[in-house]
Amino acid sequence: MEVATSSVLQLPYTASSVGVARRRLIGDLLQAGVYEGTACDAGLVLSELISNALRHATPLPGRTVKVAWNLHQDSVAVAVSDGGGPTTPMVNEPTSWSIGGRGLGIVARLSLRWGVCAGDAHWESDQRGDDNRDRAANGHPRNGRAGNGNRACPSDGGPGETTVWAELPLRYGSPTGPNGLVTASRDGR
Repeated sequence: MEVATSSVLQLPYTASSVGVARRRLIGDLLQAGVYEGTACDAGLVLSELISNALRHATPLPGRTVKVAWNLHQDSVAVAVSDGGGPTTPMVNEPTSWSIGGRGLGIVARLSLRWGVCAGDAHWESDQRGDDNRDRAANGHPRNGRAGNGNRACPSDGGPGETTVWAELPLRYGSPTGPNGLVTASRDGR
């Protein structure tokens, strides 16, 4: 059986699409030999991005959301495209009693980098996950084509389309030994 190294799905703009996309991504990563915990992290990030699109943005034409992932040798890029919204996605600092507002903080913590593409504008976090939006606000948006090894926006970006993407590190292998018990390597990973 051939393992998918990339996939693009047009899914209905409904909450049920979150689980559909997450299961498909995790299944593809596990078939490719990615460590289960890493695959689940990627599934969590994808779930957060789709949930944010459903909550804060409008659908693409046909009442859909576009979900994509691309498996690289040492990372997986996930992306969610929607029809845009009144605000730009950003990491919040919610109070401990806030009901929401933690999703992109989770994305930033689990990702090597993440970003937003809307039309010609593109910004991304640095490799520590810090938000570089201030640079974009001062007239220096990233276009994803220059420097620092950053990959371009993972979407073809149709008119009015906004894509939020994240790149996560990959670990390959199985966390269990021959007896089914969880094992660790000598360096503790």
